[in-house]
Amino acid sequence: MKTIIVTALLATGVAGSALAAEPLDIAKKANCLACHDVNAKKVGPAWKDVAKKYAGDAGAQARLMTAVKKGGKGNWGAIPMPPNPTIKDDDLRNLVQFILALK
Repeated sequence: MKTIIVTALLATGVAGSALAAEPLDIAKKANCLACHDVNAKKVGPAWKDVAKKYAGDAGAQARLMTAVKKGGKGNWGAIPMPPNPTIKDDDLRNLVQFILALK
């Protein structure tokens, strides 16, 4: 019976989403919070400002994921964002979706 339930959960994606890391835990582990805050500008922009800038932009998630992986400069001022190539794609997707959903 357990096998049937686990198989059903995996097939529907429920088990995978239940096991996904929380966005702020991902950010802490990847050291994002050293430069970013949800509400206030630090070294980098507040994530609420990022969400506002990219609201309604269908390509924002892909561009932001690339910027986190490869780093970037010039979008938010003179200080460059260092690359973070070791963050897992699923974790990065979860974090960027969280940021873009902020109001």
